Amino acid sequence: MIASLTGTLTHLSAQFAVIDVGGVGYEVQLTPTHLLELRHGSEVTLVTVMIVREDAQILFGFRSFDERTIFEQLTTVSGVGPKSALNVLSHLSPAELAHAVESENLNAFKPVPGVGPKTAKLIIVQLKGKLLAAVTPTPGSSTAAAVPAAMVSTVDQVVEALVELGTQQKTAQQAVEAAAEELGEDADVPALLRASLRELGRGGVRR
Repeated sequence: MIASLTGTLTHLSAQFAVIDVGGVGYEVQLTPTHLLELRHGSEVTLVTVMIVREDAQILFGFRSFDERTIFEQLTTVSGVGPKSALNVLSHLSPAELAHAVESENLNAFKPVPGVGPKTAKLIIVQLKGKLLAAVTPTPGSSTAAAVPAAMVSTVDQVVEALVELGTQQKTAQQAVEAAAEELGEDADVPALLRASLRELGRGGVRR
């Protein structure tokens, strides 16, 4: 089993990336939000899992082992294939998904393409009690409690943008969470970015 890959990103598409590892190019399926974070020519490390079918061997990539574990759990649910599992992870972080399942929050799944109310109920019923143990707590992180499910993808994108601008990861996370609470779940990426920059400028959080 290929558990992880470290190499140069040589190609990006809407569904997959190609990672060159020692002269061998590996095609890896990723979530749309993960693909947006990557840059052509950069060195990347991906946690991976391979799904073998009669007609194909498909490699899926993730930011962390938590994401991979959640993906594997999701694909055990009736009616949830790899594509649907990636869609869920594109809209919900592992911690947010775990809390949505435990609280039986069907609304958390509304933004996820290909996951209707019936499938969302199956995910909750079949995975309740299984996901919290699979998620590694992040010290000082309050994303699961503070950020609405619908905003998780937006928050992740803005945090990444602030980190690229030179803000430390923890500081960026705190600023974006504060801004997200202030704006509410209807905020888009540009609005949340502006509000987060204001939070940084107020001095409530330090770079």
